[in-house]
Amino acid sequence: MPTDGRSPADLAGTPRLPGNRVRSTKSVRAPREVQRKWLRTSVLGACAVLAGLLLWSSMGGDDGVTEVLAHRGEILPGRFIEVPCSEDYDSHRRFEGCSPRKCGRGITDTVITRDEAQRIRSIAEKGLSLGGSDGGASILDLHSGALSVGKHFVNLYRYFGDKIQTVFSEEDFRLYRDVRQKVQLTIAQAFGISASSLYLTKPTFFSRINSTEAQTAHDEYWHAHVDKVTYGSFDYTSLLYLSDYLDDFSGGRFVFMEEGTNRTVEPRAGRVSFFTSGSENLHRVEKVQWGTRYACHHRLHLQPRPRHRRPGVQVARPPALPTGQPQDGTPPALLAHFLQQGAL
Repeated sequence: MPTDGRSPADLAGTPRLPGNRVRSTKSVRAPREVQRKWLRTSVLGACAVLAGLLLWSSMGGDDGVTEVLAHRGEILPGRFIEVPCSEDYDSHRRFEGCSPRKCGRGITDTVITRDEAQRIRSIAEKGLSLGGSDGGASILDLHSGALSVGKHFVNLYRYFGDKIQTVFSEEDFRLYRDVRQKVQLTIAQAFGISASSLYLTKPTFFSRINSTEAQTAHDEYWHAHVDKVTYGSFDYTSLLYLSDYLDDFSGGRFVFMEEGTNRTVEPRAGRVSFFTSGSENLHRVEKVQWGTRYACHHRLHLQPRPRHRRPGVQVARPPALPTGQPQDGTPPALLAHFLQQGAL
């Protein structure tokens, strides 16, 4: 025992509590360990929140308050939101009953089945496999033959000639016609108009969008726009989605833009989104972050004039074709038959 009255525990540096009770070193370390764990948890939590905010921003959440009109996981029998019509339609000729009197936007998941959507997508994939843009957005228009190739458009009926008959089948065109008629009838019923007064207008096409960097202005699909301003003939716009948001791609949501808020549609295969084409439905598409987004675009007008045959796109002159292949862009006999019958 030390002569100064200190115990061996004192000499060892072991802390004492009042009443000469010894405090263990383990009990001293415990609060410090708790503090360290709490600090680590706080830092990790802050990092997770920051990562979430960055992801949300990259997905288009930086445009203000966002409301999802249609989630990818829900199946909507029909959802319609009426909005006041803009004045865009006043600058175009009016026929009795042939101009939108009721404006709005609608979404349905029960008009086109997922099986039909998959089969329609296979048509798009077959056609787009013949070309494709160097940038992130490619189109295929079966009516005119317009196809993205590199930085230009070509007429696939000129470019590939009779080979097209080995790419598309009669069943493909029948399915395309049936789906188009279902979409047309859905729009007519939603807006209270006669389906017989609705006609396709240019351009009507398939789109394929991925995350490849844009090479030309045609690839910059993400800018806000009004269809009626861009194409004066549009009265109604519809999109049939052919792939699933977050399964096949991310980003790529459709965004209706309004003052103070955005309202988004999350694509799912078979979902039909449709709306009047004026300024009441200013919209854009988010940039695709990964994967590939497929859709079929239908544009309709109410003016009683013949259905279109050729789109308003500049078609690049193709290279010379072998003897015996059509040089004037005439569709193959099978497609010509469907065009003459109004099947497309």
